[in-house]
Amino acid sequence: MKHLFGLNHKAAVLAFAASAAFGAHAADMKEMRFGVEASYAPFESKSPSGELIGFDIDVGNAVCAKLKVKCVWIENSFDGLIPALQARKFDGINSDMTITDKRKTAIDFTDPIYTIPNQLIAKKGSTIQPTVDGLKGKHVGVLQGSIQETYAKAKWAPAGVDVQSYQAQDQIYADLASGRLDAAFQDAEAASKGFLKMPQGAGFAFAGPAVSDEKLLGAGVGFGVRKNDKALKESLNRALKELKDDGTIDKLAAKYFDVKVVMK
Repeated sequence: MKHLFGLNHKAAVLAFAASAAFGAHAADMKEMRFGVEASYAPFESKSPSGELIGFDIDVGNAVCAKLKVKCVWIENSFDGLIPALQARKFDGINSDMTITDKRKTAIDFTDPIYTIPNQLIAKKGSTIQPTVDGLKGKHVGVLQGSIQETYAKAKWAPAGVDVQSYQAQDQIYADLASGRLDAAFQDAEAASKGFLKMPQGAGFAFAGPAVSDEKLLGAGVGFGVRKNDKALKESLNRALKELKDDGTIDKLAAKYFDVKVVMK
């Protein structure tokens, strides 16, 4: 009980009781409520019938099965996921959210589950590149609250590139297809499966190489949890490790991705 050193006896007993009570609560939980922004295929989107589908959805359901709890999905705008988690609207974020130092000041994360490269998409044959010179005078769409928004506003916007934020990824794709945007910046798998391989993505392609910046773009995706939910975080990490070790997450990833994305 190293963290209790320095407390008087009564305070130590109360702290231990609170910790034990929370651990018991986590073990006895009957459902896991995940917050999700469902317009980011192939990670999370809706089928024509309205069912939530995608890699993150499959991983979340597998984790819930391991924990023997019911998965409950609560839809929320991406930029509002962290405030909603803090307000206890749900227990965890499962929406392709990359672990970054900035986000870790507000919430905690599980161990990384996977990582995906980040790329621009634009019309085929375009001279657009993911640089200040390559985007000069261009309009670039990003998802509000995303790491791509953080990067674009830090690196491109100060140099005069018009960075436009949207509440849903589908809105970005619609404006890109209609010509209101010159490019969109998101992770490569979402761009490929959610736009380039869809009818509205005909005539578009990746523009330039992947963009890397560990400080702004992070180093992997995990579940977001509240900072005081240590027992839940430990339970999720155990479930994720078992699902990685037995090959389940690799098999799920193979359904959606062209490249190996799971982090061991």
